[in-house]
Amino acid sequence: MARSALLNVMTQAAMKAGRSLIRDFGEVQNLQVSVKGPADFVSNADHRAEEIVFTELSRVRPDWGFLMEERGTVEGRDPQHRWIVDPLDGTTNFLHGIPNFAVSIALERDGQIVAGVVFNPAQDELFVAEKGGGAFVNDRRIRVSARTRLPEALFGAGAPFLGRGDHAGYLYELRQVMAETAGIRRMGAASLDLAYVAAGRFDGFWERALKPWDVAAGAILVREAGGFITDIEGGRFDHVTGDVACGNEPLHKALVALLGEATKKRAAARAGDGTAPGQ
Repeated sequence: MARSALLNVMTQAAMKAGRSLIRDFGEVQNLQVSVKGPADFVSNADHRAEEIVFTELSRVRPDWGFLMEERGTVEGRDPQHRWIVDPLDGTTNFLHGIPNFAVSIALERDGQIVAGVVFNPAQDELFVAEKGGGAFVNDRRIRVSARTRLPEALFGAGAPFLGRGDHAGYLYELRQVMAETAGIRRMGAASLDLAYVAAGRFDGFWERALKPWDVAAGAILVREAGGFITDIEGGRFDHVTGDVACGNEPLHKALVALLGEATKKRAAARAGDGTAPGQ
């Protein structure tokens, strides 16, 4: 595939950061299993990878700003352009020695994502997309799944965890989707989940309350692979707000309908037992 100069820069930054992560990943299982040691180690790996991406991209476009998981917002002199970066998506997987994590880099121009790179160094898979140019994995063109029937469909999903998210609401969604489909997978790295939808490995994906760096690069992969991406209710997707449902056209529509039914059932259950909204 022919890549633009900017996409080449993004690719090189992601791969250089990925090589740093792989070196650190090789040390994870040698650490003492304690709360402090591994957590601090992974934090350092995260920061090292982010510094690599920051340095590489700043060298080429010094006036552009950043939105990064660790550094937060870095204002640039050019208000039209911003890099959105997650140097280690799938930190918990990384910490536990599970080779499903990624470097995610997106380019935002005037509020719209125009290019994205998701690199899984453990699997040596590089997903890239530019607006109007299609989506690719390791230079091979990818498309969303052609399946149309829910009983044949495999969906990816995020899941809340300790202290985060709406656990009860997620269980309603899970029950609704699992009853109609071939299966659900919770892989632990949203950027890769979206890349898998783009590649046709997952037929769809949904998750709530993601951060911009979790979804920005993956969203353009899905779109450029011919997929549909919206918020959970089927409205306009916004990488800043972070609720996402996606897939090919028929299965995206079916997924949104299932999630809507889950919301209705939960509301009815609340009304029936007198539970106040939000509980």
